Amino acid sequence: MTTRIKAAIIGSGNIGSDLMIKILRHGQHLEIAAMVGIDPASDGLARAARMGVVAISDGVEGLVRHPVFADIDIVFDATSAGAHIHNDARLRALKPELRMIDLTPAAIGPYCVPVVNGAEHLDARNVNMVTCGGQATIPIVAAVSRVAPVHYAEIVASISSKSAGPGTRANIDEFTETTSRALEAVGGARKGKAIIVLNPADPPLLMRDTVYCLSDAADEAEIARSIEAMTADVQRYVPGYRLKQKVQFDRIAASAPLRIPGVGHVSGLKTSVFLEVEGAAHYLPAYAGNLDIMTSAALATAERLGAALAGVAANA
Repeated sequence: MTTRIKAAIIGSGNIGSDLMIKILRHGQHLEIAAMVGIDPASDGLARAARMGVVAISDGVEGLVRHPVFADIDIVFDATSAGAHIHNDARLRALKPELRMIDLTPAAIGPYCVPVVNGAEHLDARNVNMVTCGGQATIPIVAAVSRVAPVHYAEIVASISSKSAGPGTRANIDEFTETTSRALEAVGGARKGKAIIVLNPADPPLLMRDTVYCLSDAADEAEIARSIEAMTADVQRYVPGYRLKQKVQFDRIAASAPLRIPGVGHVSGLKTSVFLEVEGAAHYLPAYAGNLDIMTSAALATAERLGAALAGVAANA
């Protein structure tokens, strides 16, 4: 019989609610034990209660007072960057061994993108899921990096304004800074830059991401194969993740290099990748692929961690 690791979600908004439904439907090594919020009238807490999940309406303090806390090994935080710093400190003071999966841009733990470095952080007490734009684009930068050194990576994440809640809007600066750093630390780029666009179109458009990489000259077919293979890997947990068109290449001659601030003059190969992310519509609308890729990546990370923890428990 498989041991299931108990988890709690802090944040009963759209992201937390979607994550809860994903765990209830697809969790193999996880069991959702509690949903924590601060609004007793929130739809997320009401839905949790209807689905048999312990609903706690007085925040982290309510969680630590509840008997269910004793059994919880993994906590997802879907609040805000500032709140996560407090939540992590409060919970860890009582349970130092607790594993936190951070869906905010707080980044007090290592960045985690499941298909790129998920297996490297099984011992980390806190992992950061970067941002929606990071989860969509960092795999592409990493795919180029494993073929040729990437000197500069720039991404533009365009999401529907209707899928950008108050947490996203309050953390725009953190989004760009966190994503830029993760393009370097995880994607392998020497220099990264991130831009986010909130698209007001109605009806809402699906998430679109554009990735530009400037690398050393390399075999274009090999880079294209690497990107296509990485896309297939992401699709295993985000089925709506796809390339919108074939990968495009432009040669940059050494006689006419591009000048990149913080990098210098770069020649070689420019790779352009155009992505679309359609959500699974478990709780959120299909156009909210930006939120779906975050919850899907968090679940994939937690499942890997849960399997490791269950294996230790089973063999103890």
